[in-house]
Amino acid sequence: MSVELHQLENGFRVVTEHMPGIQSAAVGIWVNAGGRDEMPAQNGIAHFLEHMAFKGTDKRSTLAIAEAIEDVGGYINAYTSREMTAYYARVLQADVPLALDVLADILLNPRFDPAEIEVERGVILQEIGQALDTPDDIVFDWLQEAAYPDQPIGRTILGPAERVGAFTRDDLFAFMRQHYAPDRMILAAAGAVDHDAIVRIAETLFGHLPGGAVATQVPARFRGGERRVAKRLEQAHMAMGFECPSCRDSEIYTAQIYTVAMGGGMSSRLFQELREKRGLCYTVFAQAGAYTDTGLITLYAGTSGEQLPQLADLTMTELARAAEDMTTAEVARARAQMKAGLLMGLESPSARAERLARLISVWNRVPGLEETVAHIDSVTTGDVRAFAGALAHSGQAALALYGPVDAAPALAALQDRLAA
Repeated sequence: MSVELHQLENGFRVVTEHMPGIQSAAVGIWVNAGGRDEMPAQNGIAHFLEHMAFKGTDKRSTLAIAEAIEDVGGYINAYTSREMTAYYARVLQADVPLALDVLADILLNPRFDPAEIEVERGVILQEIGQALDTPDDIVFDWLQEAAYPDQPIGRTILGPAERVGAFTRDDLFAFMRQHYAPDRMILAAAGAVDHDAIVRIAETLFGHLPGGAVATQVPARFRGGERRVAKRLEQAHMAMGFECPSCRDSEIYTAQIYTVAMGGGMSSRLFQELREKRGLCYTVFAQAGAYTDTGLITLYAGTSGEQLPQLADLTMTELARAAEDMTTAEVARARAQMKAGLLMGLESPSARAERLARLISVWNRVPGLEETVAHIDSVTTGDVRAFAGALAHSGQAALALYGPVDAAPALAALQDRLAA
């Protein structure tokens, strides 16, 4: 498999990876603009813009956009994250030019018809309502807000209903003009693709775009804090967060191995202690998410209100204990899980295209898989123990609680318990 990268004169980047034996391709445009690029009054507009991309262009109606891809058996979709917005399609090899034409059309020629804006506004307001009705979903938005208060990176991607209810056509165009510059766009493709052919198509479709205004991004600062919302629910939902290295920091591999060992599978410490031995919860996990300038380790468990204090106490016990007795076998198992997850996840063109775009966004190059595996293999048991100790004594954490949580200990008490 070979990765090739080309940059157009206006800064637009094209990265491809040919996968022998594959008859289809994943292609997409990843834009380095997301929730954290919004001003307070714009919160939710990046996601709104993503929705509106499919609501008609100068030459295709909403239905025609869907039919263009689905008539050839493909699919098209998009998503918004805090740092990127992606528009992508999966098609057969012969239909790659068509997919790129449709993607370019929805990005460069959106109509933003006022009537369609109102329709999609209603859709997004329903999406917000659905999120608020999903406790084990909304609690992570609250954790993000507690970890990064009063910062773009801490705000919800969907935005509050009152903001979404006020966005205008001019607002959408203004955000696009500011953030959708060619040097912030990456065309990534994987599978049955020909690099030179895609570069030629990209030159035709995107080569004429002028450079955009330089957009400034507010640096992330982990602060920590607590958000507690009491409500009559069957379960109490607890999410706790700690700052971890950014995706540009080599220590992110240590953080990821640590979280896999703590809560990455059925053999992990938290799963074994809280679920298998104690029967305190059904769902429990830990994960490390990395941004360009910060990262967030998230621990989550759901239990009854009566058992929440015990669950919280045992969680702190396991976090503190990891600094002293994390074993070589646990670290080796976590390394194996990470490597297997990486390699298995890249068996699809879609996953490979997304990886290409993310790596180009961060590094402007695509490190080989062997380089990534070497980073994972270089993490020692001592590294993980040291990381666990630093986390336990960091003095900063975030906590989000939702449901029958009146009996839950305060964040300060949990931090004291962890550092003891």
